[in-house]
Amino acid sequence: QVQLVESGGGLVQAGGSLRLSCAASGRTSNYAMAWFRQAPGKEREFVATISQSGGSTVYADSVKGRFTISRDNAKNTVYLQMNSLKPEDTAVYYCAARPRWELSMFESEYDYWGQGTQVTVSS
Repeated sequence: QVQLVESGGGLVQAGGSLRLSCAASGRTSNYAMAWFRQAPGKEREFVATISQSGGSTVYADSVKGRFTISRDNAKNTVYLQMNSLKPEDTAVYYCAARPRWELSMFESEYDYWGQGTQVTVSS
């Protein structure tokens, strides 16, 4: 059983930056990891995913060039560096894990989820 805890959310002005962290209770070096987000009144959507080694990443078009996903397997932690934030990035951000090497953009294919961290971007 893997438990995920997100941190680093908060209130930031448009154009600012935040770095989210996702700490895993167990060893997740063999897990593909991802970030999803859910804005008020909308369905949860894919943001970014990273392979077990960190060598492969995939991003949603809406964040490409602004967000960077990374991981430190020694610390069992995944990060999401968010730059040039926009008001439309406002959402609860969730970390997710799947014990497979294939990357996936579909939330149904992730087995473990964190409780989420709120990110609010003011205009």
